[in-house]
Formats: sequence, C-alpha cells, structure tokens
Amino acid sequence: MKFAILIGYLKIFNEIMAKTKNIEAFCNFCGSVQKMELAGQTSEGAESSKQWAKCKKCKQKLVVDLENLKKDFKPTLQNLKTEESVTYSPLKMFALGDSIFHESFNDFGVVISKELSSQGKGLINVEFQNSGKKKLIETIIKSEV
Repeated sequence: MKFAILIGYLKIFNEIMAKTKNIEAFCNFCGSVQKMELAGQTSEGAESSKQWAKCKKCKQKLVVDLENLKKDFKPTLQNLKTEESVTYSPLKMFALGDSIFHESFNDFGVVISKELSSQGKGLINVEFQNSGKKKLIETIIKSEV
C-alpha cells in the first residue's frame, strides 16, 4: 500500500517537473543572457505576458516580459562594428555589445557578457574575430596597477 502511494506521489512530482519551463533572458544581476526557470505570474494576472523568472546562475528572481523575450539583445560577432570600436584598456568600463579593439591581439571583438571575479574585480567576456573568446579585466583603479 505504501509503495503504491509513493508511486502516485512520484507521478505527480514528475508531472510538475515536466511543466517547469526554462527560458533564456538577460539577467540584470549577472549582466548577461542566462538560462532561467519561470517561477510564476506577476500580480498583473494571467493575461499579462510578464512572469517571474529565477536565474539559474545567480538564483535571483526578476520579472521578464515573454512577448519581448525574442527581441532581447544577445551580443554576437555579427553585431561587431569595427568603425565604432574603442581601444581596450583595463582602466575603461564597457557595456554589453560594445565593439573593442585590443592592441596586443591586433583584433576586433564584441563584449558578450560581464561578471565579477572572486576578488570583486570587473571582468568582460569578449569574442574576438581571430582570437576567439577571451576574459579581460575592466575598471582597474590606477592605484591597483
């Protein structure tokens, strides 16, 4: 009898887990596009396209608009504009999608994500045309150099 009840609970659990929807959206906390789990409706109700989502990387919850989800900006090399590129320096701050030129690599790239190092320093992930993906430091204070 207990075994039958356990199997019943497992079936219900599997149905609930199968209904969990994962999406990719821009996380304001991580500063990049991340996988997220939809966590429920907002107070606007079921007719609204806005839902709560939980970032799988940082575990923060935020409201995402499912209608505009496909329109979210995801930086790639296709967005690279060499004529608008800024020369890379660890003293500068960059935004997602910024085109940069790295003098040491002699290569152009685009900022695809941002993160913090374990020491709290800002890092940018850049995809270069020839050098591939590289992680670079940003916003070093001059006294640290």
